[in-house]
Amino acid sequence: MVAAARHRALPRGEESRTESEPIGPVHALFQQRFSEDDALLRLAQLRFTQMGVAAELYADTPDQLEHVLRFAPTEPRPPVVHLNRGIDLLQEQGRRAVRDFAGRFTGRITGLNVHDRRGMADLDAGWLSAMAELDAFLDKEAPDVTLYLEYAAHLEPDRFTGMMDGLTDLAHISCCVDVGHLGIRQAGARFARRHPDLALTGLGAADERLPSLVADVQDAVGGALGDVQDVIRAVGRHGKPVHFHLHDGHPLIPRLSDHFSFLTRLAIPFSYEGRRSLRMLYGPAGLAALVSTAVRACRPRGVSFTLEVHQVEGRLPLGDAAFLFPNWPDTTDAERMNYWLNVLSENVLLISQSIAELPELTRARLG
Repeated sequence: MVAAARHRALPRGEESRTESEPIGPVHALFQQRFSEDDALLRLAQLRFTQMGVAAELYADTPDQLEHVLRFAPTEPRPPVVHLNRGIDLLQEQGRRAVRDFAGRFTGRITGLNVHDRRGMADLDAGWLSAMAELDAFLDKEAPDVTLYLEYAAHLEPDRFTGMMDGLTDLAHISCCVDVGHLGIRQAGARFARRHPDLALTGLGAADERLPSLVADVQDAVGGALGDVQDVIRAVGRHGKPVHFHLHDGHPLIPRLSDHFSFLTRLAIPFSYEGRRSLRMLYGPAGLAALVSTAVRACRPRGVSFTLEVHQVEGRLPLGDAAFLFPNWPDTTDAERMNYWLNVLSENVLLISQSIAELPELTRARLG
């Protein structure tokens, strides 16, 4: 990966909203990252309060969440909690886990994020009834908690939006649009229309076939933005809170293709358009287009964003945070985490700038 210059990304025709509601807050991933002591969580706490952003936490168990909540910021908004990816809302056990978390932590969290499953889009009558019961539980026992179904199963976009259409009447159940997962899926689908016998994710930056295919690869990658914007508009029409996981990526990256900063490019061993690197799915301009579309398509007060960037490596001196590590003989991991937190801060500034450039809306103070 190399540092990125800004690139242009043109949004598709967007609806014009003129409400003067304040825009919802920005969250960022809040985690320890390395298996050291709680000083790393105190470092995250310090940097988050300096950034003025809310937190999104990963939690497998209620006790694990209880521990991390001791350090997570409560302003400008209580945290969103990303539950274990194994939780399946098609099963009663999965729905019971949501009830347990929501009931125990109501008033201390604002949302629970759970991955979707392909079978959910079938809208089975029994499952819809069970989800209606879960919505009723939230309304009574945890009215300040929204359950977000995250785009993660790589459903066709119309199947995902159709699933959310089927849940329209459930006020406490909405969706999380993961722009990385969805963008990678759509880039692959676009490439497959030109090259039906070749999977985009089967290529790589060092693949000897890439120089002859790179123009088609980048056309597919660039076109994914408009597809994601279409999904945002479709889920926004329900008027419910919508959460977004924001991160960049590229389908040529092996294994985990996303969860990168919006300030990176993909290094390649040859020159294309005058550079030995490729633009990612979005970059800063694409991020601005996504934020603009979300704010205009959804109810602004119901929009929230999480920077789910964790594919970051580097070291940054602790500076004003050195006092947190007086007994650490080796602060390598602390400096690595400090670097990651600095990358989050840079991306928060990009979102803040994107919101500041929406003059027709009242803008929340992002710090």
